[in-house]
Amino acid sequence: MPRHPRKRDFPVAQVRRYLEPGPILLISSRWRGQANVMTLGWHTVLEFAPSLVGLMISAGNHSFRMIRESRECVINLPTTALTDTVVRIGNTTGAEIDKFATFGLTPEEATEVSAPLIRECHASFECRLHDAALVNRYNFFIFQVVKAHVAPTPKRPETLHYTGEGVFMVAGRTISRRAMFRPEILD
Repeated sequence: MPRHPRKRDFPVAQVRRYLEPGPILLISSRWRGQANVMTLGWHTVLEFAPSLVGLMISAGNHSFRMIRESRECVINLPTTALTDTVVRIGNTTGAEIDKFATFGLTPEEATEVSAPLIRECHASFECRLHDAALVNRYNFFIFQVVKAHVAPTPKRPETLHYTGEGVFMVAGRTISRRAMFRPEILD
């Protein structure tokens, strides 16, 4: 029988350490001929079909206006090979530097949106704004993925997961329960 952990009070402002939803992303955008990339950790899958993803982008970020005005972006999935680049991108602003050139990233043309893909990332998802109802109040964009590009290997890449205060976890070992999976039950 499993032991129950002893819990202690914990600062509410630090719960993100346990609740961050998924891997760190690099969000690329283009507006008025300028391309930018930002590091993002606040996102969530909202629906499977159509494929909807919610991104919380702070209004203080240079990318915020570019994405709000262009109504599109590319969600790029970096692996642990880009850890230092991900941190450096997050510590700079595209208002002052060309992040693609500064950090040696290769922009590639997308097929459905004007924002560039990032060649060095394992996957890139072209997105169009689906719903802006929560942007003004919460800086929360709801995007529809309109085109997906994924490297065939590795099937489950090592990704970064932010726990706050400059600390990341790496996606760990995979545990499969496919034999138990019943897609017909959606509760």
